[in-house]
Amino acid sequence: MTWYGREQAAERAGVEPSYVDRLVDLGVLAPDEPGRFSPGDVRRVLMAKSLDDAGIPLESVGDAIGRRDLSLDFLDAVAYERFAALATETFRQVSDRTGIPLELLTVIREAIGMAEPSPDDRLREDEMEIVPFIELQISLGFRPPAIERLLRVQGDSTRRIAEQEAAWWNSEVIQPAMTAGKGPEEMADPDLSDEISPLSEQTLLAMYHAHQARSWTGNIIEGFEGLMERSGIHSRLERLPAICFLDITGYTRLTQELGDDAAADLASTVARTVRRTCVPHGGKPIKWLGDGVMFYFDDPGLGVRAALEMLDALAAAGLPPAHVGLHAGPVLFQEGDYFGSTVNLSSRIADVARPGEVLVSQAVADASQETGIAFGDIGPVELKGVAGAVRLLRAHPA
Repeated sequence: MTWYGREQAAERAGVEPSYVDRLVDLGVLAPDEPGRFSPGDVRRVLMAKSLDDAGIPLESVGDAIGRRDLSLDFLDAVAYERFAALATETFRQVSDRTGIPLELLTVIREAIGMAEPSPDDRLREDEMEIVPFIELQISLGFRPPAIERLLRVQGDSTRRIAEQEAAWWNSEVIQPAMTAGKGPEEMADPDLSDEISPLSEQTLLAMYHAHQARSWTGNIIEGFEGLMERSGIHSRLERLPAICFLDITGYTRLTQELGDDAAADLASTVARTVRRTCVPHGGKPIKWLGDGVMFYFDDPGLGVRAALEMLDALAAAGLPPAHVGLHAGPVLFQEGDYFGSTVNLSSRIADVARPGEVLVSQAVADASQETGIAFGDIGPVELKGVAGAVRLLRAHPA
């Protein structure tokens, strides 16, 4: 184990040595030997500082620890190594050393969800681990706005995972322990933390790799599509299939407000409703997204009819209004998923559809032979990530 002296421990925690002395005097810290502190002790200093900043008297904390009503011993567990200490360099120093623009470097802390740092604030050790990734991108000529967007998306996505994980741990470990009248060590359950944390991280990384494989496949296939188009290679299908995206307005926010059980019931209702509606029209649900579904239809006209019926069925089930986008064109299939520009354009069309609206491309309208369905031209529309305006039409019962 690494050991730190009084000054080193204080530096890693970002406090004065006298603060460490105070914690020892109060019994919040109890080093095995005077003046020798472990990594767990540094984490206890960080935790004590957080409590202090929140207005909780450290004297009361020390008294509770002395009575064994409270314990910070769980911070010795390996799982809590993610409570990062401060590194030795400031943001300004790292910027000067690596060539990363200072304003881009500070995005690291903002992406994690913390206040914007000053140039002379020290980075945390976990933030330092992100620096080489940014440094490499800068050296390769990647544009800073693109780097920043990725950092912010990574930060927001992992924040949501971490918050849900904390709620899961609270409901399944802490609250049952409190109800059973267990002591502080049993509530923290460091042994379970050490056992479950690697498996949780393994699961998260496996899911991330699966998403990467799908997204990278999309990039590869789009590249092939571009090459085939340039070479004059086109699909031999007489009637091209349609891809449909259905999104429910405010679905993600609604599920977060309802709680786990109600959200699960809502998801089940959505899945049952759209499947019953699309399958009779030859539709196939491909994947369930955060707030909607992607479908494949052999016949674009039947896809439009199914979309209109799905909107009505969801409304009848008391769900928030949905909106739909469809486009017809060649798609490439791999491992249960569809890829290509047709998929991307369908998604972009759904993005601009208003609640209760089915928007389609000209290709869908031209391919539709369904009676009882009409299309109203809404003109060319600029779609995010799509070059040039795309003519869209609103589908409705004739």
